[in-house]
Amino acid sequence: MSSLDSVSHIDANAGWNVEKGFGKTETTVSMPAELFEKLYLNPKVSHAGNNKHGFANPTPLGFVGFVISTFTFSMILLGFGGASGLSPVVGIFLFTGPVLLFVAMIFEWIMGNFFPMMVMGLFTVFWLSFGLLNLPTLELGSPFATPDDPTGLTSQGYNAAVALYLLVWGFALFTFFIFTLKVNFVFAALFFIVSIGAWLLSAAYFKVSNGDYAGAMVCQKAGASLLFVDGILGWYACFGMMAAEMRLPLSLPLGDLSRFWPVTNVDVKSE
Repeated sequence: MSSLDSVSHIDANAGWNVEKGFGKTETTVSMPAELFEKLYLNPKVSHAGNNKHGFANPTPLGFVGFVISTFTFSMILLGFGGASGLSPVVGIFLFTGPVLLFVAMIFEWIMGNFFPMMVMGLFTVFWLSFGLLNLPTLELGSPFATPDDPTGLTSQGYNAAVALYLLVWGFALFTFFIFTLKVNFVFAALFFIVSIGAWLLSAAYFKVSNGDYAGAMVCQKAGASLLFVDGILGWYACFGMMAAEMRLPLSLPLGDLSRFWPVTNVDVKSE
């Protein structure tokens, strides 16, 4: 870990902000690189310019979108409270999660946080696409409809296609997991678990396509359980970041992993 680095600057207006009753002075705040990585889930590297100085940390906002979507999805698949079917909450997958993640992604990009930007973008398109899969009005299974299955949602062709979709997502998520090994343990565990969860749900759809409904339910419950754990990890990380931003006297360990990697920072100076 490096020594204290200046990462935040609070711009000041001359004099007092009379309207709000707060005195503003020009201040420079320093924090260790470990705290920086906790707040931004990104190894501290140098960037040209100082975009971070003018914006709030967007990472917790994206986490809120991810966790609300993941928790809701997993609890419905587990049948909590007798819940069944995703169509009543499809708005969460089309609006709540993707909007928060998309806004966070844009500001991560502006602030030069490469990996968090990639993560927010990845989950934005995942929840959007998954929401469309569960939008009843689209009738996506209709091309596979038969007299015995008028919706086509239990057909081999439809379920095998969704299974392949989730299989590919599992590999994409696992690729991201490899890079989280340079950030912290919680973030890495989150991606590892969601990768396995995606593959289990893929297996569930493959089993439905082959008519093995009992096996599909086992895979669905196992995958949903992992996603529920993932939601807990997401809330834990989000709470830790918000607590640090709000300067609460509480420090939740995330298990910094960057200290196990050689320092490869390169100073970048703006022209």
